[in-house]
Amino acid sequence: MGQRGAFMERGRVDLFNDFYKGKRVLITGHTGFKGSWLSIWLKKLGATVIGYGLDPYTKNDNFVVCGLKDRVIDVRGDIRDYDKLLSVFNKYKPEIVFHLAAQALVKESYKNPKETYETNVMGTLNVLECVKNSRSVKVSIMVTTDKCYKNIEQIWGYREDDPMGGYDPYSSSKGCAEILIDSYRNSFINPKDYKIHGKAIASVRAGNVIGGGDWSKDRIIPDCIRALKENKNIEMRKPSAIRPWQHVLEPLSGYLLLASKMQADGDSYCSGWNFGPNGESIVSVGHIVETIIKEWGSGKYLDVSRGDAPHEANLLKLDCTKAKTYLEWSPKLSVDEAIKLTVDWYKQSKDKDMFEICLNQIKSYTSKINQEVI
Repeated sequence: MGQRGAFMERGRVDLFNDFYKGKRVLITGHTGFKGSWLSIWLKKLGATVIGYGLDPYTKNDNFVVCGLKDRVIDVRGDIRDYDKLLSVFNKYKPEIVFHLAAQALVKESYKNPKETYETNVMGTLNVLECVKNSRSVKVSIMVTTDKCYKNIEQIWGYREDDPMGGYDPYSSSKGCAEILIDSYRNSFINPKDYKIHGKAIASVRAGNVIGGGDWSKDRIIPDCIRALKENKNIEMRKPSAIRPWQHVLEPLSGYLLLASKMQADGDSYCSGWNFGPNGESIVSVGHIVETIIKEWGSGKYLDVSRGDAPHEANLLKLDCTKAKTYLEWSPKLSVDEAIKLTVDWYKQSKDKDMFEICLNQIKSYTSKINQEVI
């Protein structure tokens, strides 16, 4: 039985053989959508979670409604503030770093390109510098995006060694971040010298991630939920655009698995990794909206496409053969299952204990993995 099979055989939320129990884990961007879900999962795994990030976007964000400020070491700061970030590394001495802090919106990058590059490129540089100079850090997972690739809208998925690029400022800033990560890995933390420095760095690229607790502007799920709650029509800017949709727990499971493997075999996994959905989950925005309305039980939509709107890609796919082959990772949820989990979260978000709701969804997801292995 392989290492992955041994993890799964335990039949519980911890798929990682107690790897994270007692570990000091730093998450940049812990107040954000993906960062909050990662914080919850790591807490359940027994890690000491240190979070460094800005204030949550709204009072309804997952971080807030789950009460995470009282469950993790919550440090508020800007990823562009190197001195403050360094002080967190020096004080808490993390062993594992997940870097998620970013300006993550395409439309916002057109409005504020300078801030986007400062956050996504120089912010990543600050994290890399701290990792390079830290004696405690052994594993670093640097989260970018599927949009880091030079997208020529090909019909097959992008592989990890395809060229970086980006039409809009957000995408190109993430392409720059990937080049920067690779440069630092080659220049200062080379896998060939792992026995000397003892550090392992990888970058990870996910698709369009959905799930409960995201209230960002100009994202299709939050836009839909806001409209449905207010009994307004959902406005779609680009209903025909095709994206690789996946529930937030899918890539997070990959990130957690990758980090555990890197600690055990540091020089073998230091590269870029795609964590995207299966082909049937690469669907149009229109399909997503129609399925959300079906799960919600009511609602209507309008096509508000404009010919003069800022450029957004029409087609984007990821090839995840590498993760499936070398990590034995694979997505477990169909796009419709992902939407159901997401809508269920928003339906329960007013009166329920949302920390427990998130834990229950994590348990449901990991049970699905266990059942497939058994």
